[in-house]
Amino acid sequence: MKKIWPFSYYFIYFAGMAAFVPYIVLYYQTLGFSGTQIGLLVAISPLVSLVGGPLMTGLADSGNRHRLVMSLALGVAAVSMFMLPFLQAFLPVLILIVIFSFVSAPANSLADSAAMSMLGDEKHLYGRVRMGGTFGWALAAPLAGIVVARYGLSWAFWVYAFSMFVALLISQNFLYTEQKEESSFWQGLRVLLGNRQLMLFLFMAFICGTAFATVNNYLFAYMNQLHIDESRMGYALTIATAAEIPVLFFANRLLIRFKPRGLLILSMAATGVRLLLYALFDSLTGILVFQLLNGLTFPALWVAGVSYANDNAPAGLSATTQAVFGTMIFGFGAATGGFLGGILLEKLGGQMMYAIFGAMTLVMLVIYVFLEPRIAAQHEKAV
Repeated sequence: MKKIWPFSYYFIYFAGMAAFVPYIVLYYQTLGFSGTQIGLLVAISPLVSLVGGPLMTGLADSGNRHRLVMSLALGVAAVSMFMLPFLQAFLPVLILIVIFSFVSAPANSLADSAAMSMLGDEKHLYGRVRMGGTFGWALAAPLAGIVVARYGLSWAFWVYAFSMFVALLISQNFLYTEQKEESSFWQGLRVLLGNRQLMLFLFMAFICGTAFATVNNYLFAYMNQLHIDESRMGYALTIATAAEIPVLFFANRLLIRFKPRGLLILSMAATGVRLLLYALFDSLTGILVFQLLNGLTFPALWVAGVSYANDNAPAGLSATTQAVFGTMIFGFGAATGGFLGGILLEKLGGQMMYAIFGAMTLVMLVIYVFLEPRIAAQHEKAV
């Protein structure tokens, strides 16, 4: 049961995300919002999460309030997205999105923290537990499309709200590593920020996050530039999702073989090469083949990061460290990559955008390989 509860949570949580994420911009368009208004709504979510994630997980860690904060995050997520279809004006929608993004931000980090705690001596099996999210997304995405096509866009958000309610019920069975004494959030944060080895790892996660943002936000736009039919764009998403399964299933072996540092290096190398291949082979066949590399990009990094954050978290700040790791990818990384990628896509085109981001990722990988052993040696001497 220590495995089935987090597996079930990831399944239902990402099933809900599959019903919600692809349709949010489309819904904004049906409301008649301008491009500027839609851009603001899309950009503000990761920026608000930058603050909400660490602060909410810090609240959970400092007073052993993990279950309370988790319930609040999922409850607000369910209620706010249930209400969204009833709002028509821009300002109420903006306020609701801000509240939703702030309060729901820690949900995934708290789930990761609970999963690692419940796995105990089997933390290397995290990838197989997290694989529930891949199954949930893969199964729910086509079903959500059918529901939306038949009943309308509002149902995308109502399906998500129902999924978050079920996730809330499942999360009541989570177990967290609790501290006997209440810890100071700010003191623990200073310890976290003072770990130069961890900071370097998190910075590389940020670099990967900027690269992932160009795929998540602009791959379909690039395919459109290449005059690839929209009906075939879904193939790219299906292949990328399927490619995650073997990597997550064998993540325990990968962790034993490469350790978190090695998996980060593997992820950055695969990410840089993947983006360069997008630029070099501008055809449907090429893009679909290179989507197979997705398993070695985000899933490998996520497994490495969750494991590394768990091993290096200051006492009492396990969930907070997970949140900071997630923020580097989906907060800073997503915002930076989304902003710069949009400019490069418009000014230089998709090929140059992917060439620049691919080259940048590989250059930063070389820097990491050079710096990390030296910082690790300094850390060992200090200890």
